[in-house]
Amino acid sequence: MLSTRFTKLVGVDHPLVCGGMQHVGRAELVSAVANAGALGFMTALTQPTPEDLTKEIARCRDMTDKPFGVNLTILPTLKPVPYEDYLDAALEAGITLIETAGNNPEPFLPKLRAAGAKVIHKCTSVRHALKAERIGCDAVSIDGFECAGHPGEDDIPGLILIPAAADKVTIPMIASGGFGDARGLVAALALGADGINMGTRFMVTQEARVHDNVKQAAVAASERDTQLIFRPLRNTARIFKNGVATTVAEMEARPGGATIEDLAPFVAGYEGRKLMDEGDMEAGIWSAGQVVGLIDDVPSVAELVNRIVDGAEAIMDERLGAMRSA
Repeated sequence: MLSTRFTKLVGVDHPLVCGGMQHVGRAELVSAVANAGALGFMTALTQPTPEDLTKEIARCRDMTDKPFGVNLTILPTLKPVPYEDYLDAALEAGITLIETAGNNPEPFLPKLRAAGAKVIHKCTSVRHALKAERIGCDAVSIDGFECAGHPGEDDIPGLILIPAAADKVTIPMIASGGFGDARGLVAALALGADGINMGTRFMVTQEARVHDNVKQAAVAASERDTQLIFRPLRNTARIFKNGVATTVAEMEARPGGATIEDLAPFVAGYEGRKLMDEGDMEAGIWSAGQVVGLIDDVPSVAELVNRIVDGAEAIMDERLGAMRSA
């Protein structure tokens, strides 16, 4: 068993996290991650209403008695989102681990502190991680340029970003972006992190409630099969490279570019949900990290967690140990 500052902070066995993923972070996956000894985050905004989030948390509790949390991603949206109501629903349901992402979570911290919740904030730069520490977050997730979703605008890969953050951040830190196997866990620990956050890799498991077409597309993909969009809008997103992604990138590259209103029919959330739920791979867009190039199967969550933890210990004891002896 690998014990780190992060596992002690959140009360789990393994330094592995399944971060919040829109349309993916549901009770089946999150409970499976918890039961495997890792930390899973249910995605608040996957649920249509705060009341639905309350029900999903109850469903998850029926499947596990181990710790899990709720993700609240605060980003610009085409339609207003009642973030405060979702947060209230999570706290009233007794959730004490909250993953925040996107905009500054500081306005929500007094309420979180009053409820006794621990806050893990996702950051894409050292300066943002230091700000999260200053305002009182309990831990940070540092996301390298390889990650799915929103990698920020600095384009710093994990090999540089993780140790740069570890040199300055004093609270527990997990590394995100490009992680999917035992080698990645060992590398992250060596670079100064206290664990790893995996999204895409946990999405391609048996318990994830996404269509098998999505999982098989990830299995078949190489590390070159993702696309960056929204760069001109300074809201960069890394998604899987399908026909819709290519169309959006081409629209953005035209003289004069494209507005969010121009792109909305292609990137609307309901189209992404249709893709994930029904398997129509050209219905919309879906987030995927470059780690798709390292995914070649669809294991159970327990199998994946055990494989990573056991493999990491073997690498440290055998491969690296042999080098030290030599």
